[in-house]
Amino acid sequence: MSDLPEYVGQWPNLSGAESRIEDAIHASCGRPVFLPENRINFGGINSACAIALHMHQPLIPAGGANLATAEIISNLKYMMDNQGIGDNHNASVFAWCYKRMGEFIPQLVDEGKQPRVLLEYSGTLLHGLRHMGQHDVLDSLKRITCDARYRGVTEWLGCPWGHAVAPSTPVQDYRLHVKAWQHHFAAIFGLEALGRVRGFSPSEMALPNQPDTAYEFVKTLTDCGYQWVLVQEHSVERPENGQGPERKHLPHRLVCRNSRGEEASIIAIIKTQGSDTKLVAQMQPYYEAKGLGRWELAGKQVPPLVTQIADGENGGVMMNEFPSKYLEVMRECSGSNTPVMNATEYLEHLFALGIQEKDLPTLQPVCQKRIWDRFKPGEGAERLAQVIEQLRKEDHRFQMEGGSWTNNISWVRGYENLLGPMEKTSSLFYEKVLKPAVSPSDPRYRNALFHLLCSQTSCYRYWGQGMWVDYGREICRRLEAVLTHDF
Repeated sequence: MSDLPEYVGQWPNLSGAESRIEDAIHASCGRPVFLPENRINFGGINSACAIALHMHQPLIPAGGANLATAEIISNLKYMMDNQGIGDNHNASVFAWCYKRMGEFIPQLVDEGKQPRVLLEYSGTLLHGLRHMGQHDVLDSLKRITCDARYRGVTEWLGCPWGHAVAPSTPVQDYRLHVKAWQHHFAAIFGLEALGRVRGFSPSEMALPNQPDTAYEFVKTLTDCGYQWVLVQEHSVERPENGQGPERKHLPHRLVCRNSRGEEASIIAIIKTQGSDTKLVAQMQPYYEAKGLGRWELAGKQVPPLVTQIADGENGGVMMNEFPSKYLEVMRECSGSNTPVMNATEYLEHLFALGIQEKDLPTLQPVCQKRIWDRFKPGEGAERLAQVIEQLRKEDHRFQMEGGSWTNNISWVRGYENLLGPMEKTSSLFYEKVLKPAVSPSDPRYRNALFHLLCSQTSCYRYWGQGMWVDYGREICRRLEAVLTHDF
């Protein structure tokens, strides 16, 4: 499948083949992925919908009774081994959820239907599945990723390897997450398959809105070859008035400017509504799309695309009701005026009509209009910090911690006891590894990188207290020991 090894020593392949990864991505750049084999009559349909499944399990130091010496294992393995605790009895169902699209897709294709699905699997999940011997899950995913009969059906989304939240992860580390996932994915599914990954799904749908951080986020994605990013509707605004997007079911152009006056942009596909697995499990986007007709874009009539993403394993509705509902809707919508489509497939049809990225309506991260009303790009980071502080003093609701589906949760406030070690080890990684330009092929680099990326998993902060914070602090401790003793 790939001549990149999936493991180098004991660590998953997260670095060291940067030039080959870049070559594979650039070789496919500009070439359509889905259009050549597409059977959808884009000019004749009224609307479309897109369904994305987010899959994640963190890695935790729980492979033993002593936290300081316990092996780092998948949380799924911990659930499997301790099924009498909490909802751990769902572990085997979770494992099936990670595998089942590899069963549904061939079944539907063999029936002559036109199913679609977007998949996003964190790197920690992919490693955890392999590490715990769930090879059948990965084989099932390989089938629908690499087999010519199904690869036009399945679209993979890139993501940060360790499920890090972009607004509060150091920008140089976030870039490492993005590149590590590309390495790992290519090592499992092949370089050719990586070349077909055009969209990116940020963890927790968290979009940075601090201008310098937002700029670096988009710059990282475009530098790594991504064409579009999935954004939550409440995390973006129109530059002219600071209000949310009007036509949410059309692609937009996300434009981010920094304090130096530099600009980066990427296509944004808007995920509507909040995080509710029932929306996807009950295939709500399809039924919403059925009530829509074609919209005008750049002087052409095009079908709107209703897009949703949800956890692919959490909750009884997703576990139990999604399979039958997905199969029912795929059978009903195939060949209809409201088909299911993948996002890159939809964009390729738009571009084939002559629509260009510059024709798309513009968005920026939420809360930025209030900054640009007082700050001229190019005035520098110090002046930007002054403006942000002024706005905070005037309105306690103003925040620069990013927007996501969890807008009621701050990814910064309340996590000081964990953020301290995270920031310390990130700084130490920069001083010991990045600044002296240690080779990404160096075993010490791979060891340190694995622990750095694991330590920044959002789960340690989402729960905010108790054992999860202890897990995060312990991985930070191990990373600090590696960086102190090995470099």
